[in-house]
Amino acid sequence: MVGTGAGTREFRGHPNILRVLVLCAGTADLPVAEEAQVTAEALGSRVELVADVGVAGLHRLLAHRRRIAGARVLVVVAGLEGALPSVVGGLTDRPLIAVPTSIGYGAHLRGLAPLLAMLNSCAAGVTVVNVDNGFGAGYAAHLINVGAGSRT
Repeated sequence: MVGTGAGTREFRGHPNILRVLVLCAGTADLPVAEEAQVTAEALGSRVELVADVGVAGLHRLLAHRRRIAGARVLVVVAGLEGALPSVVGGLTDRPLIAVPTSIGYGAHLRGLAPLLAMLNSCAAGVTVVNVDNGFGAGYAAHLINVGAGSRT
């Protein structure tokens, strides 16, 4: 599934040709991913959301390699064991903001397990926000996307 609903949802009001790509491991993580998407869009970034590309079905993630390569910055949302940001981080040289979610079961500990996994990622360029912090991820992704801090 790409986007929210039936198709890809992109913000068309901003002339920025760069974009934010939000990847969501499972459909249960969608509310947090959509929060990141809406936040970055509201700030003016062009955003694309790709859902249901978790490591349990790695072939679904690999089908989106072009989208991953074309993104300026990625937001990767995952619960359970939180492995998706490390996998995506190994596929790209772009900045990546990892968002653990409180969705899960077993030893998930309401998001602590994926948070710790993401903090321990060995992939370069991975930054982690707090559990369920789609807003913080979307805000940071927008700043990276538009080159905040590069003002003269």
